[in-house]
Amino acid sequence: MMIPLASLPARVSVREVGPRDGLQNEDLVLSTAQKITLINALNATGLALIEVGSFVHPRHVPQMADTAEVFAQIERRPQVVYSAIAPNLKGAERAIAARADSVQVFLSTSESHNQSNVNMSIAQSLTAAADIASTLARAKIEFEAVLSVVFGCPFEGDVPFERVAEIAERLVAMGAAQITLGDTTGMAHPRLVQQVVLGLRERFPQVPLRLHPHSARGAGLANVLAALEVGIERIDASIGGIGGCPFAPGAPGNICTEDVVHMLHEMGIATGLHLPRLVECAQLVEQLLGHEVPGQVIKGGICGHIADGNPRHWPPSSVSVGA
Repeated sequence: MMIPLASLPARVSVREVGPRDGLQNEDLVLSTAQKITLINALNATGLALIEVGSFVHPRHVPQMADTAEVFAQIERRPQVVYSAIAPNLKGAERAIAARADSVQVFLSTSESHNQSNVNMSIAQSLTAAADIASTLARAKIEFEAVLSVVFGCPFEGDVPFERVAEIAERLVAMGAAQITLGDTTGMAHPRLVQQVVLGLRERFPQVPLRLHPHSARGAGLANVLAALEVGIERIDASIGGIGGCPFAPGAPGNICTEDVVHMLHEMGIATGLHLPRLVECAQLVEQLLGHEVPGQVIKGGICGHIADGNPRHWPPSSVSVGA
């Protein structure tokens, strides 16, 4: 019997969010020099997208207080997009001054989390997003929308799909280049991921979607595969699996960059990333933070047939599982 495999993309774009979403949830605040060392090391892995930091008030996220200095001193490579988070117009103006290549505007799909995260209602965040979008357009900088707690809120529980779609529609009308779907506290499961992605694809077929998965409850890699099966080709991940949201309970555990790249390469899906160098970066993170990181490849090692960092030539169009 021959069982056809699900259609999967030939290539997946991975954005590294460790320097921002990873470090913001650590008790230890790395020095500016340490952050620069990490980002410069990530530069050598083939990454085309690196989230450098966020322009939020240092009182709320002290780990990101030096984001402007980090932008000023990293070794910029022309093929890499160095992005930043901006929750309000002032943050966007600081991102522009720092020469961020792209700016991500965060807002939540639940009122409770939005208040906890950015101290605004959803309506206020949408008004701020419109101002940010106009300012970025004048500066000729890409505007991206990132939706938090899309798959469940730790304060309110289930988030209605219609609310997600309505907020996304407002942001698309503002000119958002893509919509990132955040599983902020790891409440997603594969079926829910596919339902949300397919629903948004139907509403906005022209707008690229990106998945920002967390592994707080162990479903991170399964959710990535589910997303790939319904056409997602853009994934966020954090080196070593560090990070999470400091403004929501139960939010540790970004998907681990080297783990997801290892899985993709095993499946024959290209990423353009050098896996051994990613593992070296995860080891560097352990040294900088002084504790073990959650990632698994750093512990179990890279499978021998992809030790050079390239995806294996697999799978065939179908797999035989018996006569």
